[in-house]
Amino acid sequence: MSKISVLPSEVADQIAAGEVVERPFSVVKELLENALDAGAQSIDISIEDGGKALIRISDDGSGMASDDAVIALQRHGTSKIRTASDLTHVSTFGFRGEALPAIASVSRLELHTSTEDGSGSILRVEGGRSQDASELPRRKGTTITVSNLFYNVPARQKFLKGAKSEWRAIMESLTGVALTRCDVRISVSNDGKSVLSLPTATDFRSRLAAIWGGKYAEKLLEVNDGLGSIGVVGLIERPSDAGTTTRRVFLSVNSRPIRDFGLVRAVESAYRSTIPAGVRPSMFLNIIVPSDELDVNVHPAKAEVRFTDRWRTERAVESIIRSSLGNLDSSASMGARFSTNFFQRPVDNQLGGPNEFDYLKSQVAGNTPLFANTDSFRSGAARAVDSADILSSGSGEQHTYSTSEFNGSSFSGSSSVSEAYSYSDLVVPELRQLNRTYIAVQQPEGLVLIDQHSAHERILYEKFMRELESGNVPTQRLLIPITLHLGPAEAEAFESNREIFEKLGFEISEFGGNTLMVSTVPMPHKRFDAEQCLRDTLESLSGNRHSGTASRHEKLAATVACKAAIKGGDHLSVDEMKALYVALRDTDLPAHDVHGRSTVVQISWDEIDRRFGRS
Repeated sequence: MSKISVLPSEVADQIAAGEVVERPFSVVKELLENALDAGAQSIDISIEDGGKALIRISDDGSGMASDDAVIALQRHGTSKIRTASDLTHVSTFGFRGEALPAIASVSRLELHTSTEDGSGSILRVEGGRSQDASELPRRKGTTITVSNLFYNVPARQKFLKGAKSEWRAIMESLTGVALTRCDVRISVSNDGKSVLSLPTATDFRSRLAAIWGGKYAEKLLEVNDGLGSIGVVGLIERPSDAGTTTRRVFLSVNSRPIRDFGLVRAVESAYRSTIPAGVRPSMFLNIIVPSDELDVNVHPAKAEVRFTDRWRTERAVESIIRSSLGNLDSSASMGARFSTNFFQRPVDNQLGGPNEFDYLKSQVAGNTPLFANTDSFRSGAARAVDSADILSSGSGEQHTYSTSEFNGSSFSGSSSVSEAYSYSDLVVPELRQLNRTYIAVQQPEGLVLIDQHSAHERILYEKFMRELESGNVPTQRLLIPITLHLGPAEAEAFESNREIFEKLGFEISEFGGNTLMVSTVPMPHKRFDAEQCLRDTLESLSGNRHSGTASRHEKLAATVACKAAIKGGDHLSVDEMKALYVALRDTDLPAHDVHGRSTVVQISWDEIDRRFGRS
């Protein structure tokens, strides 16, 4: 007798269902996506007992004719693809034709559908077996009712969680799909009670506000940019807000909700040196890529995708997010946030090729929600600072002024102190030092305050990082070498990081035991304490708390920048403030210092008036 046999179709269907239908939330996701693919503009969802007893989804989409409805309940019955080549241009949520038959094989399912108002078809399936079909009037669209999930697979049923846990998973899955289609009305009830009503929204922020509240949504920073053939749109948390509320992560690719830890890491990497270690930001992003650079057929539940060039995609996402963090709108604020671009810099299109958003729009046109409105993408190469947005009223002599005072070793300036100064595309407004710590910049909408120490720290940090990469670090030999007596842990930290210290511009030799002789230091400066800087750096590296090479580079650069920067309480001349202002503008992340604190804070006139009782 043969040991190998072909499984009965009902057993094969139940095995296949295990890949597609993990829990009730999987059913909700699949049916909701089918409704959206059918062109639904209004969707009603009813849940009972966490989806174990009942899941009903009703839509006003295109519906199905009776013969199509029958085929839709068969495995691999689909209208989305015809040949294998179609898989490279899939723009719909569903395409395999597995969801409905898989769900029907482990539940009692009823399908009621019609292509127009009037007569409709009802099909009933129990455990994968068709029970009956009949006609019943209904409006155009489809209603699918799934009851007694896993009733015929007790081994699966016993692994379901409690109703509350299953409900939370349903809401998380439902929210992910709802965020991709702001133009669709969605209502949800749980055990007979209305729990969520999402009206159509004009933009993604409005949809997010309907889910988690307007105050939460308004605090997020908009991302809407592209690099090469890759675009990113959505909302991210400002560094000053990261870690203050519950972290939420939503990612989609070409409006398809996915899980992708690589893309999450790319976004988090963009926050480098803007938030404290261990803090992770919230993100709600849609990544747009050409469909022929994407394989969506790699996961049974369509929860993952594969990129033809993952490294390029992740680096583009990181660059776009970092650019979004590099303008004043990402800074902390008091009162209503106001828009100004005087710290904004264009993305350097280093990843190759022109921006291709017209091509992208044609690729994702079949499933492009308001969230992914590629019409509003800005070309990274074309963006530029508009000096008209940053000018103060008044005019004066135009004078070129070097920023080396805050990028190099001196703080001298020779320009007149009363006029507005032109720095190529920038005219510096009037600046005032407050409490020998902050630089105030008046704007039409309010005040911008710059922390002089944090600003200089950011300037020097990025300068050191560039020099570490290029190997060109200005140094000066000391007339009297510095002698450092180290403990065992500090000596070990130095030995482990000797090469990095040398790249940073330190010339250090051993002087017996744990004693070091420092004869050359980077960027000598009258406010730079080289000895203290070295001690603090070695102490921070003791115990090998920064295991990655890149993080050690950053830690060294950040420590040296902190010790070399001007301090709060230092008096600055007008020329020095102007040089600091321009040098800060030329950094990648001017609104944030290297420790995760704010360099720039906006205070609106409305907030000031409110504090004085004027509004």
